[in-house]
Amino acid sequence: MRFRFIEDRRADYPVTILCDVLDVSPAGYYAWRTRPESPRSAANRGLVNEIKRVHRDTNGRYGSPRIHVELKAIGRGASRGRIERLMRHHGIRAIMARPRRVRTTDSRHDLPIAPNLLDRNFTATAPNRIWLADITYIETDQGWLYLAAILDLYSRRIVGWATACLTPN
Repeated sequence: MRFRFIEDRRADYPVTILCDVLDVSPAGYYAWRTRPESPRSAANRGLVNEIKRVHRDTNGRYGSPRIHVELKAIGRGASRGRIERLMRHHGIRAIMARPRRVRTTDSRHDLPIAPNLLDRNFTATAPNRIWLADITYIETDQGWLYLAAILDLYSRRIVGWATACLTPN
C-alpha cells in the first residue's frame, strides 16, 4: 500500500521525500516497481474480469452466491469467500429489490378531511366522551388481515374492534 501511494503521488513530490515520510527505502520502492506481478494477483485480475462480465450479463442482479455458481458452471473454480472479497474490494454489488409495502392510505385526493377536534389534548373527563380509532394490517398465509380498533380515551380500553381478511388474487 505504501509503494502504491508513492507511485500515485510521484508526479507531485520527489520519491525520496515520499519514502522518507512513509518510512520506506527508495531501493525498496524501485525494486517493487520492477518486480513482476505475482501469479495470485494475475489470477485475481482475471477473476475480477470474469466477475464483472457475469455481473454485466445479469444486469447487476447477481450477488456473490449466484456469481459463484455461474463461474463454477463455466469451469472457473474459486471459493465463494474469494469472490465475495474481490467484489467488495472492487465495489461490485447486486441490485437489491425494494421491499414491497402495502399502501393503505392514499393522501392525494380532493375529499373533505375531518376536522381535528382534539387538537392534541388527550385528557378525557368522563367515559365514552372521546374515542380514538386506528387500523393496522397483518400478513397471514391466507392474505392480509386488517384490524380496526376503537379505544375509549378515559379508560384506555378497547371498546370495539373488527377484522377483515383480503385474500390475494
